[in-house]
Parts: sequence; C-alpha cells; structure tokens
Amino acid sequence: MGGSAPRRDQQLPVETTSFVDRRDELAAGRELLARTRLVTLTGPGGVGKTHLATRIAASVRRTFPDGVRLVHLSGLHDPALVPLAAADALDLHDHSAQPPLQALVEQVRDRRLLLLVDNCEHLLPACAELAAALLHGTTGVRILATSRHRLGLTEEHLLDVRPLPVPDPDGDLSSPEGCPALALFADRAAAVVPGFRLTAANRAAVARLCRRLDGLPLAIELAAVRMRVLDVDQLLDRLDDRYRLLTGGSPAVLPRHQTLRAAVDWSHELCTEPEKLVWARLSVLAGGFDLETAEAVSACLGVPPLGEFEDEARSGPMGVQGAEPPGGVEGAAPLEDGSGRGGGGEKRLAPATPRIHPDDVLDAVTGLVDKSVLSREDGPDGSRYRLLDTLRHYGLDRLRRLPGEEPAARRRQRDWMLQRATACESAWFGPGQREIVARLRADQDNIRTALDFSLATPGERLAGLRLAGTLWFYWHACGAPREGRYWLDRALAANPEPTRERARGLWIAGLLAAATHDLTAGLARARDAHTLARDLDDEAEAAHAEYVIGVITLFMDDLPTALKHFEASVARGPVPGQHLSLHGLDQVELACALGFLGEAERAVEVCEGVRRMCERHGEEWVHSYVLRMLALAHTVQRDWRRAEHHARHALRLKLAVHDVIGIALTLDLLARIATQAGAHERAAVLLGAADRIWAGIDRNRWGSATLNSTRHDSETRASEALGRPDFQRAYERGAGLDLAETVEYAAHDATGPRRPAAARKTNVRPRSHHPAGGVRLTHPAAGVRLTRRETEVAELVAQGLANQQIADRLVIARRTAEGHVERILGKLGFSNRSQIAAWMAAQR
Repeated sequence: MGGSAPRRDQQLPVETTSFVDRRDELAAGRELLARTRLVTLTGPGGVGKTHLATRIAASVRRTFPDGVRLVHLSGLHDPALVPLAAADALDLHDHSAQPPLQALVEQVRDRRLLLLVDNCEHLLPACAELAAALLHGTTGVRILATSRHRLGLTEEHLLDVRPLPVPDPDGDLSSPEGCPALALFADRAAAVVPGFRLTAANRAAVARLCRRLDGLPLAIELAAVRMRVLDVDQLLDRLDDRYRLLTGGSPAVLPRHQTLRAAVDWSHELCTEPEKLVWARLSVLAGGFDLETAEAVSACLGVPPLGEFEDEARSGPMGVQGAEPPGGVEGAAPLEDGSGRGGGGEKRLAPATPRIHPDDVLDAVTGLVDKSVLSREDGPDGSRYRLLDTLRHYGLDRLRRLPGEEPAARRRQRDWMLQRATACESAWFGPGQREIVARLRADQDNIRTALDFSLATPGERLAGLRLAGTLWFYWHACGAPREGRYWLDRALAANPEPTRERARGLWIAGLLAAATHDLTAGLARARDAHTLARDLDDEAEAAHAEYVIGVITLFMDDLPTALKHFEASVARGPVPGQHLSLHGLDQVELACALGFLGEAERAVEVCEGVRRMCERHGEEWVHSYVLRMLALAHTVQRDWRRAEHHARHALRLKLAVHDVIGIALTLDLLARIATQAGAHERAAVLLGAADRIWAGIDRNRWGSATLNSTRHDSETRASEALGRPDFQRAYERGAGLDLAETVEYAAHDATGPRRPAAARKTNVRPRSHHPAGGVRLTHPAAGVRLTRRETEVAELVAQGLANQQIADRLVIARRTAEGHVERILGKLGFSNRSQIAAWMAAQR
C-alpha cells in the first residue's frame, strides 16, 4: 500500500517579472544544448543564472517530448537526498530495492527530457554524481545546471553568465532599448513608481547607477525599489556615499562580489528594526513558507531582548562561516568571535532589538515584500513567501551575530513543523486529505531542515524522532518511502533509548522497508517495535506494529497466517490511540487475504463495513483501496459490471489524493475487466497507460507473478482480438496520455450495456449518455449536451462547492474550473449557480 502526494509544480515556474534582453546568452545556451548533454551556467550570486536557465529551458521545451523538469536544490543540504529530489521533480515513484540513483537512471533510460538542476554549488559532488549517472545510463536525458562553480565532468560545457552590460554614462544614450541594465532598472522602478520611464533627463543618472552596481541584476532590482522614496539622483548620491564608507573614498577598488554585498547591506539598513529581525529569523527557512510559519518562527515573546552588535559606521563586512553551505552574498569576511564585525575596529552593543509580537509579523512581512526582500508566490492555502537564496544567506549571517538567536529560531521552526505535522496526522482520516498532502508537500524543504537540525543537534534528537514518526502517513501514503526510511534510520540510530517514540519509529521503518521490498529487514523492525511497545504497555503502538507484521506476512504470500492475523486484529477492534487509518487498513488487508483465498463473499462483507466507516469520516485514501478491493472481490465472482464500477470509483479517489501506485494497480485491473467484457481496444489503451505509469514505479511490477501474469493475459487476449497493428495503435494512444487524461479515459463507463434513460420531471426531457463519455442534459427549451467534465462540475456546483473547491476536488486549476462554470451557464442559458443546482436536481 502507499501512494504519492500531489507534486509541487516541478515544471518551469511562471515568471512574475519581466525578463531583460539576454539575446546572446539565450542563443548560446540553446546552441550548447543542441550539441551537448550537460550545460552548466556559472557566475556570481545575483547575476541571474536561474532566470536565464529557465528562459533557455522554456525556449527548447518542444525539443523534449517527455518534458522539462526543474530540480530545486537551494533548500536541500544533504547530498544523500539529491537523487530523491530529482526523482521527485520527475514525478517518479520508485519502490524497488535498487539504490536511489540506479533506480532513477533505470526509470528514465528511454525518456527524452531536459532536467534543470538549480543551485548546485553547495552540493557539487552529489550533483556531479547525478549528472554522470544520467549521462552514462541514458541517451535522451540532457541536463542544464546552474552553479557558482563547475561540476567538473569532462562532458560539461560552461556558459559564463556575466553581469548586464552598462553603457558609458557620458556616451550616446539615445537608444536605451539596447541597454538591458537600464531596461531592467526602468521596469522595476515602474513597478513601484507607476509611469516611470527612461528619459533624456534621467538616462545618464540611471546608467551611472547601474555602472556603480556593476550591472548585477539583483543589485539593480534592490536599488530600483528605493525609487518609492528617492529619485534617481538622490539614489545615486546616497549609494556613492555608502561606497565611499566601504572603500575609504575610492569606489573603484570595490570588487564585484563586494558590490552585491554592499547593495544588500544598504537595503538592510533601510528596513525597520522589526523587518530586520524578521528577515534574520526567516532565514532559517529553507523553502517557501506561509504567514503562519513566518509568525511561528519570527515571533518571540518569552525571552529578553537581544542586542545587535554593529560597527559605529555600519560599514564592516557582513557574514560568518557556519553550517550553511556557501552561497548568498559572496566575499563576506568571517567575524573574529562570532559576535562582532571582522577586521578590527570598534564594536558596540546597539540598542536592544525589539521583541516581535505575532500581530506585528504581518506588517514586517508586508514591508519586506515591498522592499523586494521577500517574494510572494501562490500556495495551496493562499499566499506563500520566499527569500531569494542570496538574501537568505545574508539574513542568516545577520542572525548569527545575535548570540543564541540561530538555535532559538531553528528550534521554533522545528517545533512549528512538529505542531503542523501533529495536526495533519490527527486530521488525516477525514475529509481534508488533499489539503493536508498539498500543505506538507509545500513545506517539504522546511520539514527536511527541521529534521536535520534536530538529528544533528545534541539535546534535540528525540524531537527529531518524534517529527519523523508523526509523519508516518506522509512517508507511506504520499509516495516517499525512500526518504522516510532515510530519516527514520537516522533518527533511530540517534535515539537508542526505549521510548514510545522509538517503538513508533521502528514499526514505521519496517513499513517503509517493506514498501521498498526489503521484507526481511521490515519484518525484523516491526517485531522489535511490537516487543518494545509491549514492554512500554503501549497498546496503540503495539497494534500499529501488528498491522505491519501482518501486511509483510501478506506480501510474503503466507496467506493462511496473514488471514488468521488480520481476523484477530479486526475482531479485537480499534484500541485507544490507534489511528483510524491503520484500523481501516487492517480490514482492507483482511479482505485482501480473503479474496486471494477465494472467499469473495466474506471479502465483500468486510469491505462494505470499512467503506461505511470511510464515508462517515469523508476519508478518501483508505476508501480508494477499499473500492479496489471490492473490485477484486467481484472479479473473483466474475461480476464484471460491479467490478468495473468499483474500480472506476477507486480511480477517481486515487487521482484526488494522487495515489499513483494505486492508479497503476487499478488500471491493470480495469484492463483485465475490459478484456473479459470484450472491449479489447479499450483494454489496449488501458495497458499502454498502465505501462507508462509503471515505468515510473517499477517496470517489472515488483517482480510479482500475479501482477505480471494478469497484465500478460490481458495483452494476449486484446492483441489476438484486434490484431497486432490495431492493438499497437491503441496501446500507443494510452501510453501518450498524462495521468489526469488516463483517469479521465479509464473512469468512463464504456464496457457495459447502456442504462435506459430515466424519465424526468415535468418540462424536463430525459438525459442520455453521450457516446464519447459526456452526459447529454437537456434544457427545457432546447437540447443541451454537457461534456462529461462539465457534468462533473455541474454536480459539484449543485453540492454548493465554490470554484476553488471544485478545482481541488477535480485536481484542476481554479481558472479551468471557472471556465467550465462559465461554459455551463452559457450552454444552459442561466445567469447564476443556483439555477444550475436546481436544474441538476431536476435531472436526477
């Protein structure tokens, strides 16, 4: 059992700001990718490597039929997780026993795709290993990397990303369109000063300013934000004054990496004291975050105010060398003692830093967004925020200058992640599973940071084990068994004491080992967990461990023992503290054992009971497995119609929670049902779609004789009935469908006889099933045909769901849902949603 969470959008991000002309670099990047398989964009921080790489990738997207995918590494600090991050970006769900990198190469060996690996500099050996494995193990995968340093492979071709060219301020500026640095400044300035544009009166000053900033895009953007309160001449004068302080009066001696540091430092000085402190504290967050997280990490009311050591002139170099990987503002000298500026000079204790109340964090976040320190992005629960990597490292340097602040902020961040994980676990067996999955996926980098801090810090390791264990449902149900097992193994090694947290960690580690086909190790872990839970007199963890022991016994094909085991567990009922998901799965596994032993009627009876429990709680993940088990039981009874009905329903729920493994298993089952019903073309399409999905899990279907024989039988029957050429055409059509299209096709009732149209109420003509899968719903005045998707949307409108809720339920974009509603209103001639609801009720 297990699935996969909805992936964050690992395709190319939507650009929220304009892209200045880098025509030469774009052409060079495209040309390099056309003739080589590894291109690395190198250059200093703030020069725009990521933005340029994204543009290059977008411009060649059509060259790669299997897509362009982005691997975010800025929030990742453990080299062991690099292959897992790449697999995650590629939406792969390996559950084999192979090493992660080997499994990744195996899964993409036949694909033609471009992998954009962003921010490699702090993980160079791991990134080089990833690139080498893909280059040597595949023929159609190309890699576009960004890094401050080259990867060092012989196959690597470098594209040096330089600062934007800046024209001579005293030269001919009559054609500013050809000056990208000036165009960038003008674009960003116009965002804060509507109507701003380059004119004959300000071009020279803007050119002089951009030259002072060495043409570095980030420095130019930060300076442009100041146009909210200063004009160009004032901006230039103040920047010159700032640089004279840093260089003893000669700005010419300021090297480029110091230029960026000085520009960021200057932006920092213009922040309010609360904004500075919030910036520093938020720097412990490795990924994006929502406002609640910002409040939890930034607000601190229970400690005395901490002062900030500052140089009298506030002109000394910033930054200390610490545990964070190199990055951010380059050229920062280490502090002498971690509490003052380096390089000598007077130090003093600045006025006490104000404590931050949670209510004040929103104001600080708003101010940091206005100053372009924080970027805003859309998230599953609304707005999220992110610190650009360069600015995050700068903030971290600042944080480390406040004694005790970094560990305190990291502890608050970990405690908040634990609080969020605990709330998600408590709500998991309920109606909010889709939202829970999306929220945890969005917080993935911050979960990793919290785990790493806990397991690497004395005194915090038990909290790390507690966090890893609380997330059991995420590792197991959401398709992350490899990463979960990695964290659990680390946490268990760091916490050998006999605690409840260890008992829980052991059975979870056993479950995840079984999910990656290490059944022997998994069974040993589960038995150890059971023994420890019994010693601790912890009934709930003992029951959880018993589930794992039983399911591994089932995986080992010891059906009589597994049947006896789950009969006893189900007869006992849930114990206090046992998670309802695992109680439900006890019943699912009992039904599975019964079905495999031919006791289909008992299996159906068990499934109907747990199905009612899932429906009462609005649960979908366990429910989807119950439905699939019902489908299996009905195939044993050769009731193909009922089997197909339950399998199609299971598919819809599995797509809702993005259970890719469950989708693949259910497609195999539907292909078998289709062949039995004589729908051989449909079976061929389903087999093509299933094989495509299995290629991202395990091409050999885990070596299961049952799964492979079922698939082979379906192919043989369909191929013989259609003839090989027609079978192959249908198969390839299925292989070309994406996940949503696959479920759209497979969930359509196409194998059985059509139900007769039911009579309608007065003034409403009957509805009939459209041959292509839609339902023809008739308007009192004229015939109206809604597509199948429009019918689904109309039904959800009738249930009172808003557009965003409809989008979440159908796993589509909100804009797409809005478009469907508008088209339905137009087709029916209605003006509001209430009319749709009333009309739908009349069709039933």
